[in-house]
Amino acid sequence: MAGPSRKDVGIRPAVPVMAVVFLSFLIIGIALPVLPLHVHDVLGFGPFVVGVVAGGQFTAALISRLWAGRLSDTRGAKYAVSLGLIASVVSGAFYHASLLLLDSPALSVTLILIGRTLLGGAESLIITGGIAWGLALVPAENSAKVIAWIGMALFGALAVGAPLGSVVFARWAFFSIALITTLVPVAAFALIRALPALVPEAKPKAGIATVLRAVALPGIGFALSGITFGSITSFLTLYFSASGWGRGAFAFTTFAVALIGARVLGGGLPDRFGGAKVALYCLVIQAMGLAMIGLAGSEAIAISGAAICGAGFSLVFPSLGLEAMKRAPAESRGLAMGTYNAFLDLTLGLGSPALGWLGGTAGLGSIFIGSAVAALLAVPIALHLLYRPARGSDVAAGPAVPDAGPVRGS
Repeated sequence: MAGPSRKDVGIRPAVPVMAVVFLSFLIIGIALPVLPLHVHDVLGFGPFVVGVVAGGQFTAALISRLWAGRLSDTRGAKYAVSLGLIASVVSGAFYHASLLLLDSPALSVTLILIGRTLLGGAESLIITGGIAWGLALVPAENSAKVIAWIGMALFGALAVGAPLGSVVFARWAFFSIALITTLVPVAAFALIRALPALVPEAKPKAGIATVLRAVALPGIGFALSGITFGSITSFLTLYFSASGWGRGAFAFTTFAVALIGARVLGGGLPDRFGGAKVALYCLVIQAMGLAMIGLAGSEAIAISGAAICGAGFSLVFPSLGLEAMKRAPAESRGLAMGTYNAFLDLTLGLGSPALGWLGGTAGLGSIFIGSAVAALLAVPIALHLLYRPARGSDVAAGPAVPDAGPVRGS
């Protein structure tokens, strides 16, 4: 048996998967600080349309999330991730097409929305398949850590992509974003071809209703916390620009770097102390940072708030994700992660336009205050999970998530 070596490898087998996730989400990261500016400044639309365009990606991710999870459980994670990369390339083609219609802003923004919708489906396939792939490759006691590190690859791509997007957008406008969106997934696909596919053996899978009941509370908590993701990615740079502050992209990068740093230093905390307990503290820290951004009287305070918010938000995803996985059937982990992430997609698909409406009526700072309130509303859920743990799921006593079971290479 290879048990001892499997125990010793930690998360190393999942590193190639993290690299694919990083490259895949780089194309999302480069658009985050500049897409609102392109839609607002170049095409001439207001905050509501900015929110609709941002929400299109999240809505598409929601619609495809459960399908992506089931696809990972049945056809294998490599198949799901490959489809996501193809959809990303097509998304870039729609970005290119939108540039041919700049004289017709409504048509141009419609093509961008279609591209964002395709990118949302791609994001769903890649992150759901990537996490399922990573969990199949590592020992069970490192489940929360691999979720955290794959998520860190995601946010590392956003951290690199934000300043890169700002630089290339300043030089070559939205054409550069469209070009990168088309080419980078091709590089990621070349990398993924060398990785083994781990396809689960055919066996009965838990139904969607069973999985939904298992992950509902952690998912709702993550959704409330995840409104922060919509406010930061869609409105932070616009908020800085409207406030006369010139370092909006830097503030976003500060958020992402703080998030990554917290995951590097604390990625093992949920496995050690329990997901609910870690999430409880992180939600309060996250809300404090958001309040600082929304009430900031200076650029420095807003950037500091972004750092605090990123550090708090960092471990909410793996912490509540661990709680979801402990409650879900082991043979349906792809569907469980897809369902868990779908709660975030739902709140972002509905919440991004709502945040845009709120910012248009009460000022852009109100977007971050509202996000802070949402994070605090997740605190009672974390308390409930803390005092009503999943049966037989003491993290300190054993593996948090059972092994994936037999797999076959293909």
